[in-house]
Amino acid sequence: MYKVKTFNSIALKGLEQFPRDCYEVASDISHPDAIVLRSHKLALDEIGPDVQCVARAGAGVNNIPVEDCTERGIVVFNTPGANANAVKELVIAGLLLGSRDIAGGIRFVSELADIQSHIELNNLLEKEKKRFKGDELVGKKLGVVGLGAIGSLVAEAGLMLGMEVLGYDPAISVQAAWRLPSEVRSMENLQSLVSKADYISLHLPVLDSTRGLINTDLLACFKPTARLMNFARAEVVDSKAVVHALQNNQLGKYISDFPSPELIAEPNAILMPHIGASTIEAEENCAVMAANQLRDFLENGNIKNSVNYPTLVLEKSPGYRVAISNRNVPKMLGSILEKISAHDINIIDMLNKSRGEIAYTLMDLEQEPSADILAEIAAIDGIISVHALESRCP
Repeated sequence: MYKVKTFNSIALKGLEQFPRDCYEVASDISHPDAIVLRSHKLALDEIGPDVQCVARAGAGVNNIPVEDCTERGIVVFNTPGANANAVKELVIAGLLLGSRDIAGGIRFVSELADIQSHIELNNLLEKEKKRFKGDELVGKKLGVVGLGAIGSLVAEAGLMLGMEVLGYDPAISVQAAWRLPSEVRSMENLQSLVSKADYISLHLPVLDSTRGLINTDLLACFKPTARLMNFARAEVVDSKAVVHALQNNQLGKYISDFPSPELIAEPNAILMPHIGASTIEAEENCAVMAANQLRDFLENGNIKNSVNYPTLVLEKSPGYRVAISNRNVPKMLGSILEKISAHDINIIDMLNKSRGEIAYTLMDLEQEPSADILAEIAAIDGIISVHALESRCP
């Protein structure tokens, strides 16, 4: 039986991907082979010695000690795109909340419960509704920063709303570029985008290069009436700089899914309690994707959507599969093959890929490798982990 330990409440639809006849899944399981979680802050002492992989049912992995996992040969997965539609829809809501004082109007009406006369109520509403007048989105410029799974959907939605869409992503992949509507106008740099856009929507991961990206210097380039939307990560925005910009007419509104103490009291900040992916559909999509990625890795050694290991998928062939991870240094593959050939074992199929300082190899052998052969490979300087993949499913 494969053992999978869960943290948080994982959608049932995802848990159902694990066949009961060969998977034991529980929150209190001992010696797990894999971990699946959502927002739980995973501590090192919670990762047992038998853990081979960790899957985050979501996009961000800042709650997982990725570097430590890499050192131990543990593959960390996420589920990019599984919650993209949910976030996109909330961004559309953010556009509307930022363009018209919908929230203020709702609060105003909720305070009129003491008025019992229809005539008096209608007269007051007609008198006061001008306080909540706003702008239409049609014809406005929407700047999308980060054009991945979510950003590309937001760009497409902006076009459908009749907006002119400006895009900026220096690290855009070929796949993302093909997915992007041709009407999106590519910007050469971030300063140019924010100086032109009426609305700016952020869709960036937290990296050293993106942490505090929206700061005092960049905010000085914004239009004074611009609306900044952050449904990506709190860390990409310097919230104190945003407060200063709002209070000094350098920024019109800030709409964010990440409240902070200094922002809560700011009248031109519209804040939500981190609900971007909080839909039934998104939670199910993330859980299903996470479960299937764990299964494919545990049963076949295949890696898809890992944040620390290369993507590698080898179609299963007859034979005995071995998965090896190692430091990405010269002659490593030759050393591994030398150990196998010394025992006169034929290799049916093999695939090797690297990512940064890590390399990963899958090979199908004609005969079952003995414990001694696996130990010899594991003893090679630079080897991180060696696993003979024996199916535990009937």
